[in-house]
Amino acid sequence: MPRKIPATIVTQHPDHARKPYWLDEAFISTRYESDECFRSFSELGATEYKWDWEGKLVDESVLERLYSEHYDYFKRSPIGKEKFLTFRLPNPKVESEFRIGRAFMSIMGAASMTKQLELHSPPLFEVILPMTESADEMLAIQEAFSQMHSLKHDLYRFDPLLLQNLEMIPLFEQVPTIFRSHEILEEYIQKHEKIFGFRQKYIRPYVARSDPALNSGVVPTVLAIKVALSRYKQLEEKTGIKFYPMIGAASLPFRGGLTPFTVRDFAKEYTGIRTTTLQSAFRYDYDIDDVKEGIRKLESLLPKGKAVIISEKDIQQIGKLIHPFERYYRKSVEHIAPLVNEVAGFLPKRRERVQHVGLFGYSRGVGRVKLPRAIGFTAALYSLGVPPEMIGMGRGLEDAKKHGHLPVIEKYYLNIKKDLLRSGKYLNKKQIVQRARGSTAWQEILHDVRIIENYLEAPLAPETDEEQEHLILTNAISKRLQDKLPIGDFIDEAARLRRSLG
Repeated sequence: MPRKIPATIVTQHPDHARKPYWLDEAFISTRYESDECFRSFSELGATEYKWDWEGKLVDESVLERLYSEHYDYFKRSPIGKEKFLTFRLPNPKVESEFRIGRAFMSIMGAASMTKQLELHSPPLFEVILPMTESADEMLAIQEAFSQMHSLKHDLYRFDPLLLQNLEMIPLFEQVPTIFRSHEILEEYIQKHEKIFGFRQKYIRPYVARSDPALNSGVVPTVLAIKVALSRYKQLEEKTGIKFYPMIGAASLPFRGGLTPFTVRDFAKEYTGIRTTTLQSAFRYDYDIDDVKEGIRKLESLLPKGKAVIISEKDIQQIGKLIHPFERYYRKSVEHIAPLVNEVAGFLPKRRERVQHVGLFGYSRGVGRVKLPRAIGFTAALYSLGVPPEMIGMGRGLEDAKKHGHLPVIEKYYLNIKKDLLRSGKYLNKKQIVQRARGSTAWQEILHDVRIIENYLEAPLAPETDEEQEHLILTNAISKRLQDKLPIGDFIDEAARLRRSLG
């Protein structure tokens, strides 16, 4: 049978502002995540669930829980055939490698268990490798699994025929890596065939949307993804291997702009993407009927989308215009980092994470300042009334117009004006003006805002009652911050109004 490719993958990203519809608090402990997984399949209609081993506590007995508590459901909708549970591994570059070994044992144990239960086996057969930057990293994971798989002992009765090859989903998380990810994949295909003796039938390359925006800004991220989708389509034609790209999209425009009400715009923007994440805000900050309808639309629309082929001339132009946007964005972010970190310290916790501090550019990239991870960064700036979409954007657009690059931006970033208008409803211009009185960095961000308003030919300001209330809360947050008073409750309420923490 041909492999069923999901259009939606539920993730454990902790970006929700409100309580899940099935829980009496916003914090989701590890012990509830297997129940969340089941509800995502049976109640919301999602097809895949990402079980995250990266940077968080994880229930290693998830398969046993799902099958023991919901046997009849999974007999009708088997995991690995109709529904999918996909592990995101820790990357050994930044996390202890013993966690990978534990994940491997869970995958192999699940295959044996489901065979004994006379259910579809193997239920788990592919993994996500975060921070992928080379073909060799992917192959090393597969070779390590192959070696562990070959272990033999009387007390270890794993059937070697059940799961002979672990399939890889490479997650590309930075703009330069996304831009050249087709080269990584082509090298991987060639080396994989030499090492394992066969060519894959399909690959699911996974492009991040939040982390590259955190490091490079929105325009470089969106355009790099468009280039990647074009090149995946060309590589598919060259190799005969099917490509089913994935994207890590969240609700606020800075992190992807996907909500139950923006599905059609999202599907049009990222045509060629086959699977998108459904992060916590998508599922829990909207009415459940709207969530179900949004998922139904994604499952219908994404399989129909076809990547836009970008000419080499346009790719070269995109490559040239990315740097100015990055430069303006990074310069400002590095100057305001202390304020961002201060606000992020008040953010509410939503999941059980192991101690982890993200870096601007991360420890493996460029940048000289520490920052929260993407959710915390976005939440902190929205709480201050400074949507991060604005930072460096105006100066980047001004530079692009000067050098004749604006048409290519608008040609491939279809929703740029919609995204800026949407995020602009949460702008507190008064606070930026106040901060600009004593800071060159804030003067430049204020300059960004004014250029964007000229570009849009519209003011950036709240419109609805909820947006006006959000503006009042951002004033209160700034005042209390100045007075050294707690701001956690105000951050929480502002997040509920915009229907996403960060």
